[in-house]
This record gives sequence, structure tokens and C-alpha cells, in this order.
Amino acid sequence: MEVILREDVEKLGTRGQLVKVAPGYARNFLLPKRLAVAATESNKKIVEQERQAHLRKEAKIVAEAADLGKLMEAVVITITQKAGENGQLFGSVTSKDIAEALEAQGYTIERRKVALEEPIKSLGEYKVPVRLHRDVTVEIPVNVVKEEE
Repeated sequence: MEVILREDVEKLGTRGQLVKVAPGYARNFLLPKRLAVAATESNKKIVEQERQAHLRKEAKIVAEAADLGKLMEAVVITITQKAGENGQLFGSVTSKDIAEALEAQGYTIERRKVALEEPIKSLGEYKVPVRLHRDVTVEIPVNVVKEEE
């Protein structure tokens, strides 16, 4: 059965793409969840119009993310943590901590967009990538310094 995808479906295709799927998959999953529509001529025209509108909206979002990325290139975050003699932290710096530090500087970024592979557990300087959009990533310098007693 041929269907036109209305949303991006992982391991199947992207929005607006014509794909051939098993009838049961289309009938029981894609169509009820409104992820796809049957591939008729009228539906092809409607989905093409939706796709054009989506592309315009997506281009606007990417441009906004790129502008925000240019502003964030100048940001330097300093986080103070308690640490032992050898520079090991008594805890760790997580993506949540970095997101809160960014928010304190006036940038509202979700913690999920801070792409910290694993928590920072020692003092030093780190480059932390922040994904503003799937096409726009900015590396922010994060300085982890020892808290003075």
C-alpha cells in the first residue's frame, strides 16, 4: 500500500515522502495516528501544500537558531563546585547545571539541548555542545572552578 507521510517516521521516511508499506502497518499504525494519508491525487496536492508551509516554517526556525548561536558564541560559563585536593568534584556538573547557568545569563535553553555526553567530574575548562536545532550546534566554554571555603 502506498501512503504519503505527514510527519517524519523513524526508519521509514520524512514528511511528504511517498512510501510503500504493508497494508496492516498503514491501517493499524500510520493512518490512525495521522502519521500518513493514503496516496490519492487529492491527498498528494494537500500534503504538498502542507510540506511547503512546513519548509517555510522550518527555514524560519533554523534562521532564528543560527542567530541565537551567533549570540551564544561569546558566552562563557563559570560553575563553582566543591572539590577535593586533586581536583575531583564532590558531585558533578550536569546538563541541568549548564542550562541553569545559561538561564542566569539570559539564555533559555532546555537541558536536553545541552549535549553533555557524561557529567563533568573534575575541575577544568570544557567545550560543551549545545544543539539549538538539528542543523545548528554551538560549543560553549564551561569553566569548572573550585568553590572557596
